[in-house]
Amino acid sequence: MDQTLELRPGNRRLAVESLSDFIVGSVDAAASSDAPFTHLVFDRVFPDDIYALMLANMPEAADYRPMHGRSKGHDLTDGTHTRVKIDLFPEYIRHLPPQKRAVWDLVGRALCSRPVKEAFMRRLAAPLTRRFGKRKTGMYPIPILTRDIPGYLITPHTDTRWKGITVQLYLPRDRSTTHIGTIFHDHNADGSCGAKAKQMSFAPNSGYAFAVGTDTWHSADAVGPEVKTRDSILLTYFVDQGALRFLRNRGKRFGNFVLSEVRNRLP
Repeated sequence: MDQTLELRPGNRRLAVESLSDFIVGSVDAAASSDAPFTHLVFDRVFPDDIYALMLANMPEAADYRPMHGRSKGHDLTDGTHTRVKIDLFPEYIRHLPPQKRAVWDLVGRALCSRPVKEAFMRRLAAPLTRRFGKRKTGMYPIPILTRDIPGYLITPHTDTRWKGITVQLYLPRDRSTTHIGTIFHDHNADGSCGAKAKQMSFAPNSGYAFAVGTDTWHSADAVGPEVKTRDSILLTYFVDQGALRFLRNRGKRFGNFVLSEVRNRLP
């Protein structure tokens, strides 16, 4: 299979629309479950040829930068970051080689498209309504390509309330590490984290999504030495309602861009 992608200015828009339409179909076809909380499970997120291109055009280790937040506390003793990332916005991936840039630009633009956002909001309408009521709530998409290495783990949590929808799309090359998927937990009567209830399968071209709530407890066990890298896309929809959130979302994007440019200019 040809592992290159050529997108001329005239057909990039059509390619983005085509990929967006496919992802919308994947979201619409996703299995839905209410246990232990409402979530979707995807079986085939991207077309097979696009998925092959993504795997063939993974960035180099030096292209990633540390991911902070909850993962920061789980760095190795020598300071190695166990989770790194690349934001899939045009301004972040512009330093990648042309072929890799073309692939990830296409994927990032499709994931940020309005039809994809509307599909997630439509399929997760019930839990979103429980949290926000019937009023229309803005959502701001942030797609990032993440890479975890042995030693990475994340303890049970429910995600910050700045977030509205959490999506993770798994990118393994085969089914040899299906046991390292995200764990979903029950919640106790007082709202605290309960027992392990379900685990996602870390299978090729799969994933899950849920609307963030007080009961959406999830975690990830420590990545073991049998894993080389645990690659995935985190697509987070941040609540984009009101001036504070509007400015915060765009300010964080600009701030991360500045840091990325500084990093790329350092020797």
